[in-house]
Amino acid sequence: MPEGAGLSLPAPAKLNRLLLITGRRADGYHELQTLFQFLDHGDTLDITTRDDGEIRLSPGVPGIPVEDNLVVLAARLLQAETGCRLGADIQLHKRLPLGGGLGGGSSDAATTLLGLDALWGLGLTQTRLAELGVRLGADVPVFVRGHAAWAEGIGERLTPVELDTPWFVVIHPGVHVSTARVFGAPELTRDSPPITMARALQGGASRWRNDCERIVREGYPEVARALDWLGAHSHAMLTGTGACVFATTEDEHQADRLMVGLPAHWQAFKARGLNRSPLHRVLSHGSGS
Repeated sequence: MPEGAGLSLPAPAKLNRLLLITGRRADGYHELQTLFQFLDHGDTLDITTRDDGEIRLSPGVPGIPVEDNLVVLAARLLQAETGCRLGADIQLHKRLPLGGGLGGGSSDAATTLLGLDALWGLGLTQTRLAELGVRLGADVPVFVRGHAAWAEGIGERLTPVELDTPWFVVIHPGVHVSTARVFGAPELTRDSPPITMARALQGGASRWRNDCERIVREGYPEVARALDWLGAHSHAMLTGTGACVFATTEDEHQADRLMVGLPAHWQAFKARGLNRSPLHRVLSHGSGS
């Protein structure tokens, strides 16, 4: 596309509605089983092409050098793998908290890969983009694929699934949870018996759990308080390694009522669960300028 062609694209949040840690590999990565689902809430990326090959991101994300931002890394990886000489100006409208377990950085990277593939006319398959994405992070492929999924391995082996799509209330209790600290904790459960996808889906939301939750509860009291508060109203869980926690609600009105009673010092939002990523809906309709 010519210089100045652009797209405005969503980078949705995800929830881990189930997270089992079944082992630890020799390279230090953990084997897991999880159910990924998207939310109709997330970041937005405005991407326009450049002819000079430069990748420019604005604004920066506090605490992350621009060169280390997954958006920039994704764009440069795509250039390197394809030999593309085009560049991009990328405006990142950040709504998802850093380190919240909502996959914000991974989602931003996936949106960058898919958006630039379209704008640069590269024509790469989703399979190839997912292969590139896993080099940026284990959660990137599910955002590239764009469908709710049962995931195994380190989260990169994906099987599309259809999950219920309730409204959720998601709370960020205002603390940062270190993923490295959680996965490095000696007391972390690393031997949950693997289950089949069919068994996981038959178990239903009331039986889904997150093996990281006990460690995060013990190390981060504010997360524990948020889980307890939400749990008094509905089935509540940690997503990823946190710090965000979520609860299912019967409908949007119940989500609204729950939000009204939320303690003022927590940040929260309501969102609908989705089985198809809003990013893919936009791309399939050819939205752009």
